[in-house]
Amino acid sequence: MLPGNALDKLRLALRGPLLLPGAHGYDAARAVHNASIDRRPAAIARCLSAADVIACVRIAREHELLVSIRGGGHSIAGKSVCDDGLMIDLSLMKGIRVNPAVPSVRAEPGIHLGEFDRETQAFGLATTMGVVSRTGISGLTLGGGLGWLARKYGLACDNLISADVVTADGALLTASPSENEDLFWALRGGGGNFGVVTSLEYKLHPVGPVFAGGVFHPVARTSEVLRLFREFALSAPDELSLQVATITLPELGRMVGIAGCYCGPPAEGEKLLQPLRSFGPPQVDLFAAMPYVQLQSMLDAFFPPGRHAYTKANFLNELSDAAIEAFAAYATSPSPYSSGVVEQLGGAASRIHPAATAFAHRHYAYNFSIWSNWLDPADSRMNIEWSREFWNAMRPFMAPGAYVNYLEDEADPRAREAYGANYERLAALKAKYDPTNFFRMNHNIKPAAAATGTGH
Repeated sequence: MLPGNALDKLRLALRGPLLLPGAHGYDAARAVHNASIDRRPAAIARCLSAADVIACVRIAREHELLVSIRGGGHSIAGKSVCDDGLMIDLSLMKGIRVNPAVPSVRAEPGIHLGEFDRETQAFGLATTMGVVSRTGISGLTLGGGLGWLARKYGLACDNLISADVVTADGALLTASPSENEDLFWALRGGGGNFGVVTSLEYKLHPVGPVFAGGVFHPVARTSEVLRLFREFALSAPDELSLQVATITLPELGRMVGIAGCYCGPPAEGEKLLQPLRSFGPPQVDLFAAMPYVQLQSMLDAFFPPGRHAYTKANFLNELSDAAIEAFAAYATSPSPYSSGVVEQLGGAASRIHPAATAFAHRHYAYNFSIWSNWLDPADSRMNIEWSREFWNAMRPFMAPGAYVNYLEDEADPRAREAYGANYERLAALKAKYDPTNFFRMNHNIKPAAAATGTGH
């Protein structure tokens, strides 16, 4: 329980509702995408504005409360919900405004990428977001932001123009190339370590219908399909982004598929992808010209909320024959809902200097990830063990780096991998903007002075 005077102050200060255990809506508000996360905050502040966030931060500091920040609640590690502390819930902050003349968009942190895409596509515009429409834009962007458009237009964080941030002292700052430039640098890949982002402004790009979808083959052909994927990835133009995954399709069973998006003229994409679509031939071919918003929800069915989930992920420098055979050995899984995935990287995102933003991992060719999903909590051990065995089989081929948005709940050494060569600079900025590690429910960067273990 929070101290009574803290609750009284929160009730008076908030425009949005304050939910306590047992209240209507409390359990729904604390639930996150991963059903394995079952934490119970002492209170949930459902913020409606930056003023609400400022009040929460100031009161939490005054009463030394543990704080977690929820945007979309899609983080696999469930860092957005805490036990016994104050959860600052931004999911009701849904404002969004497109300025087609610039073109740019300003959006609040409760927006999901599906909502973001629908609004921007009304003007024939888009920018890089993730690949599952329920993902929150804020957490995605702060961790880097991979997506179908990254090879053409850079990561989500590369398209960030400015952000409004409530820092650990309760101040509201604007971070941009001309204001608080060091904070702006840190936000673009440093995760939620530096404050609560209450508004994000992005540059937009003309994006019309895309040629996108996927081809699917029986899982026994996984090695062949991975070699085909490698061949296409090596020669792909920036407009083409591909990924390969093992999945289960209704009525067809276990399959291996290559999904992709060509964000140039659909006729050019159709011509380019013809060899990929004729190989095999595939058992299923779902490539077609489609609206960008349709593509952005294409993978939703494979990642619904409410399943138990566990991930492992690392970058790969190359997809060697040995790596392909190691991946293929785990093409089947204990759960039909689990997947092994290799995403193509490169393109525009790789041509930005690793020190230009906090996101350091610019030169890797691929991102490898394991997505274990299952329904029965009794199956947790079996699925987690399979994930770890798969990951260990792929370890010889991994690069020394990890994508922070895919990390499960692990300790500081993995955080260092996620932030790579920029970790020390980030730790120094953490000491400047959050010297007491007030924002620590995240893949944490310890303040530089506390890096030896004296921090929270």
